[in-house]
Amino acid sequence: MITSKSAHPVVKWIDERLPVFTFLNRELRDYPTPRNLNYWWSFGSIAGVVLVVMTLTGIMLAMQYTAHMDYAFDSVERIMRDVNYGWLLRYLHMNGGSMFFIVVYIHLFRGIYFGSYKSPREILWALGVVILLLMMATAFMGYVLPWGQMSFWGATVITNLFSAIPLVGDSIVNWLWGGYSIANPTLTRFYALHYLFPFLIFVVVALHLVALHMVKSNNPLGVDAKEPQDTIPFHPYYTAKDFFGFGVFFLVYLGFVFFAPDFFGEPDNYIPANPLATPPHIVPEWYFLPFYAILRVVPDIEVFGFILVEAKLAGVILMFGSILVLFFLPWLDSSKVRSARFRPIFKQFFWIFLADCLLLGWVGANPPEGSFVVLGRIGTAFYFAYFIIIIPLVARFEKPLPLPSSVVSSVLNEKKGERS
Repeated sequence: MITSKSAHPVVKWIDERLPVFTFLNRELRDYPTPRNLNYWWSFGSIAGVVLVVMTLTGIMLAMQYTAHMDYAFDSVERIMRDVNYGWLLRYLHMNGGSMFFIVVYIHLFRGIYFGSYKSPREILWALGVVILLLMMATAFMGYVLPWGQMSFWGATVITNLFSAIPLVGDSIVNWLWGGYSIANPTLTRFYALHYLFPFLIFVVVALHLVALHMVKSNNPLGVDAKEPQDTIPFHPYYTAKDFFGFGVFFLVYLGFVFFAPDFFGEPDNYIPANPLATPPHIVPEWYFLPFYAILRVVPDIEVFGFILVEAKLAGVILMFGSILVLFFLPWLDSSKVRSARFRPIFKQFFWIFLADCLLLGWVGANPPEGSFVVLGRIGTAFYFAYFIIIIPLVARFEKPLPLPSSVVSSVLNEKKGERS
């Protein structure tokens, strides 16, 4: 309970009956945090802020949107032209999706680099992967709602992937469509689910934060905070740091909103959906491109001339497998050292892996022909080899560098080095 004599009587009265202020004080102000966290750790907080922005702007847009195939496109145009500040709400929401994925991808790669998935943070990591999956589902359904050409044909391509599943594939596709083709029931379902999923994300984010506060934060050294001087209170030290990060982030975010609002968009999506006119090149949003590349470059899997797995099914399996393999990362990497700072071989392969993901994104943005197919297959092979072969072997044979004895000793040594 809050016992400070300076606390307002109303605050004390509420806290005696519902200790919400004690909880906030313990988990947000006095929460012990490693004293050596850098700005890479601000992206988790930034992701939470973007989630709130996306939810609030989404709710306000939903008040003006009409989920009907005959009126959806026109309702979006009305939001842009006739609703007070509707253009701002839509651009905040539209570009916020890309900003959300940028922040979460940085947060994800930071976790891989510094070993934030290792014991005792396995459940924390798994919840983060669940959040990523929910984000992808939410973003895909939201991309369909403007009912432009790319919305319609993107939905057609992606939902048809489920037809590759043996026995139940066609039934799943019919359920998603609400019939035998993409039409009004499809749009209605996607609208309802797009509205629902952000609240599911909030639930999983809450569990993610509970898990974080149970096992405490990792740090750039990957060394557990053992001594009291290894940690500092979250407030005011990291709240000040996070607010600076918020400021820089929103300068970039609002720069796109006001000066390049269609930078991440597709021009074809400003054309009303037409089932009789297929766009020359169907591409999803940029944050799906690496997975889209994996989907398209997989060939038929043959054994002695017989097709064992068709290319479509193999692509679907590998596309979903490229995300699901992240769940098993804590067990694939058996090294006792967390941070790549002390793992020279792991560090080199990490940067190659990051370059490979960028390569797959570039391949996914281009037609699946010629050299792009070859590059995509090489990138896909390395992607899975990184998790299934390279990480386990590196963990077994790599000789890590010596670890510092504690967080505070490393911080003090760095300060001594700066003075000298």
